[in-house]
Amino acid sequence: MLAVLLLTGCIANGGNTPATSGPPISVQDAPASNAPLETTQASTKIPVYWIGRSKDNVYLYREFRDISGDENPVTTALRIMMAQKPLDHDFFTPWQDPGSLATSISGKNVITVDISRDAFNANLDAGMAQRAVQQLVYTASAAASSSGLINSGQQIQVVILVDGHTDFMAFGQVKLGQPMARDASLVAPLWIIDPQEDASVPAGAVKFNGRSTDSSKPVNWQILQDNGSGTRISKLTGQAKPTGDPGQYGVFSFGATLKPGKYELRVVQVDESGRADETTLDTRLFKVE
Repeated sequence: MLAVLLLTGCIANGGNTPATSGPPISVQDAPASNAPLETTQASTKIPVYWIGRSKDNVYLYREFRDISGDENPVTTALRIMMAQKPLDHDFFTPWQDPGSLATSISGKNVITVDISRDAFNANLDAGMAQRAVQQLVYTASAAASSSGLINSGQQIQVVILVDGHTDFMAFGQVKLGQPMARDASLVAPLWIIDPQEDASVPAGAVKFNGRSTDSSKPVNWQILQDNGSGTRISKLTGQAKPTGDPGQYGVFSFGATLKPGKYELRVVQVDESGRADETTLDTRLFKVE
């Protein structure tokens, strides 16, 4: 992991930070992986990935967004990723709304994305450019898999063209045009699935769900309540055990009885020594009504 991952230029959340320079890289320099795909679901929601910071690390995180318009699910998800802001205030995207965007899927589970060069209107360092390209790869493959357009049991690759051409240098750093797979090392080790950021849930029994890259590691959780004066006090704590094979991806869930108010949920993985690994921290603000 690069120690410093910076970006500059116009990004969706309006951040402006100096970028470091570095030699162009190829996404294929990173080992391709079999990072699990989303399962097919009958839903009006579509998965979209964003970039987020956790302590000194930068990871990919997923949200589910409403489907709108008549475009296919892959194009819809990518347009949300490039043109809209994430729900979670801790996430961002360096992509810009492209003048043109088209997607297609071959019979060999290869997704082709053709975008205009105005989508790259940001100056990124090599590490952030790598994450931005993988953000697109994750979002395209997630949308195709969850909507049943591809066989999630096979290797899925994404080819990115720019104005119909190969060999474009994304953000001046990453060479495009070759098939790319998901890089599992860039996805967040832990994230909250439900509730989503700023969601409102009924008072009483509230259920929480999340996902972990390592089901062998317990998850410590904490619920804090806004006391009305700008600070939050701890109300409940606990630990959840993800389901799944040891060392593999897993999901976790737990419940709590809550009264109306504003809350924050915090989750972290527990390492082998029993200590909370704060580098895996994910948080979520929500309301109980």
